[in-house]
Amino acid sequence: MKRKPLIIGIIIFVSLVVVVFLISFGTTMLMGGKMGIGGEKIAIINIKGVIVDSKSTVREIRKYADNPSVKAVIVRIDSPGGGVVASQEIYEELKWLKEKKQKKVVASMGTVAASGGYYVACASDWIVANPGTLTGSIGVIMEFANLEGLFKKIGVEGVIIKSGKHKDIGSPFRSITKDEKELLQAIIDDVYAQFISAVADGRKMKPEAVKELADGRIFTGRQAKELKLVDELGTMQDAINITARLAGIKGEPGIIEKRMDFSILDLLKEEFWGDIGERLRKGSYTNLQYRYLL
Repeated sequence: MKRKPLIIGIIIFVSLVVVVFLISFGTTMLMGGKMGIGGEKIAIINIKGVIVDSKSTVREIRKYADNPSVKAVIVRIDSPGGGVVASQEIYEELKWLKEKKQKKVVASMGTVAASGGYYVACASDWIVANPGTLTGSIGVIMEFANLEGLFKKIGVEGVIIKSGKHKDIGSPFRSITKDEKELLQAIIDDVYAQFISAVADGRKMKPEAVKELADGRIFTGRQAKELKLVDELGTMQDAINITARLAGIKGEPGIIEKRMDFSILDLLKEEFWGDIGERLRKGSYTNLQYRYLL
């Protein structure tokens, strides 16, 4: 007799899972642009928080690239930037979407679109920022913690066995040497030059003009417009209107937006767990960063 309530409970639980799955699947399909084939649409891709990995964003871009009803993409950026490579990969993918797939790309800046967030925006045809948006912060940063003094106080001694003199650069067990600082500075300078090139190319500015603004400082959206780092001041709705105009869409465009971070369907996909595992492994950001330190 005791087993009957257990069986009923299991049946109810399974039924709820199925219902949630169907609702989630339907929502994902609707928001992901799989339904409503006719008409001209604008897809919105959200980039929020620290940019750690590019996989999910690239997948989203590729999906819209192959959707003939999507005439343009708005990249809604609310990010202080993040990993250099992740930012570069999203930037290159948006350029590919714009140049190879001939879809208009507009960047809409939220509260903050700085450093790597601004890097991504430079791949667009048009950048729209709010007057109070924090943007800019063009530069590169690499951080290390020197805990040598603390370790000595608590009696911890680090033992490092290495194959070359530079193999433990950045170790918390010792201070960084002058040679190591020069070596790392050369890396920073090279990645910084890549940032300058991306901004100069995207904003149609001379590299020398970009360098004058690229000392890591941030700007408001209004200041950025005066400096030609953004094209127009406006809201998200303004960005939609501008995008429709650039794409030649007549009338009210359909909007496609992935509103859920993940669905029950995503939980069944191997790549979802791969993304989560990668984020946990890397932490909140990589060491070499295009990032504004909030």
